[in-house]
Amino acid sequence: MPRSSRPSSSSSAMLPAERRASVSLALIFALRMLGLFLVLPVFALEARKYPGGDDPALVGLAMGIYGLTQAVCQLPLGMASDRFGRKKVIVLGLLVFAAGSLLAGLAGNLHTLLIGRALQGAGAVSAAVTALLADQTRDAVRTKAMALVGASIGLMFALALVISPLLVVHIGLSGLFLLTCGLALAGIAVVLWVVPPEPVVHHDGPRGGLRDVFRHADLLRLNGGVFVLHTVQMAMWVAVPAMLVQAGLPKAEHWHVYLPAVVLSFVAMGALFSMERKGRLRAALLGAIALVLVVQVGLGMLAAGGSIPTIWCMALLMFVFFCGFNALEATQPSLVSRMAPAPLRGAALGCYNTLQSLGLFAGGALGGALAKWAGPADLFAVTAVLTLLWLVVTWPLRPVARADDSGDAGKVSAGNGSGR
Repeated sequence: MPRSSRPSSSSSAMLPAERRASVSLALIFALRMLGLFLVLPVFALEARKYPGGDDPALVGLAMGIYGLTQAVCQLPLGMASDRFGRKKVIVLGLLVFAAGSLLAGLAGNLHTLLIGRALQGAGAVSAAVTALLADQTRDAVRTKAMALVGASIGLMFALALVISPLLVVHIGLSGLFLLTCGLALAGIAVVLWVVPPEPVVHHDGPRGGLRDVFRHADLLRLNGGVFVLHTVQMAMWVAVPAMLVQAGLPKAEHWHVYLPAVVLSFVAMGALFSMERKGRLRAALLGAIALVLVVQVGLGMLAAGGSIPTIWCMALLMFVFFCGFNALEATQPSLVSRMAPAPLRGAALGCYNTLQSLGLFAGGALGGALAKWAGPADLFAVTAVLTLLWLVVTWPLRPVARADDSGDAGKVSAGNGSGR
């Protein structure tokens, strides 16, 4: 009897159900992150116009508080998705996020804006979304699925950099937050009517406990890594816009640097998939960390040199950064989903996203404090040291070998068949 033409469990080709799950869940990330990114390039400048906005440290806190409340809520919501279902938790989180966006859009002073940002962060759905994506994809294609999510986030970042300065002129920072509220509601519609039904998963044996996640050395390395990555990313953006202005590029034209850097970095993602197919995922991970380190050292040298940076030099550094950043955003959550015990996948990704959110908060607070009391050269010295420590700690990591996922492939197909 001839074999079925359906890809085997080790095939790198996605099944139709996996493609639908990957695209729809990437769309949820895209809608949510577009709203966040629309605010990011103009927040530090526009927040100064609010009563209380003359304090750079408070502005930095308002920018980063989102990450703190998100960190508090990621793990509980990730665990709730293990128990009550992924979709219910995602819808609840998006409703809270929309409410925070509405409050921020109606804020009349910086303190109310800060509360709105904090409420936005409480709608922490990243763990539940990535856990659902892991549920609906095999190991063989999971890095590719995570890369699609990362690509959607990166494209939204690039789009936000282009349109944010234009939109803020017409609708202001409050209008951007109200637009974010609308995007969150659109995300709920995608969850309800586009995302495939959740697969029914039966776990044999004991479920284990959260302590199993905390005892896993390589999971701890990945959690620490995502904390450093987002601390560095957030702190960078306190200083990089000013360096671009210093290089002679007006604020409204910063997208001339960001957009090509982001798009070209996606082209370079092909090298990541090639290394994964060759079993060199660890080398790809360490190489991506090294790229982020090179960028921090380069920006620090420019800031400390006293000379005006050139636009081409800044563009090259941004391209290298996004190459490393995008590769890490694809490989790290994929590795977490592989290494975590299946019944605790939501909890493990909740821990991962908690550290990611803490990194966003730490980066905003650290960047604001260093900008106020030190300077960009010291800021990049700190981010370079953090990245170097991250590289050293991650060095012993050994990615798990791919398990035979034939059962998962059948689960994905059967679990989503009714939703096609």
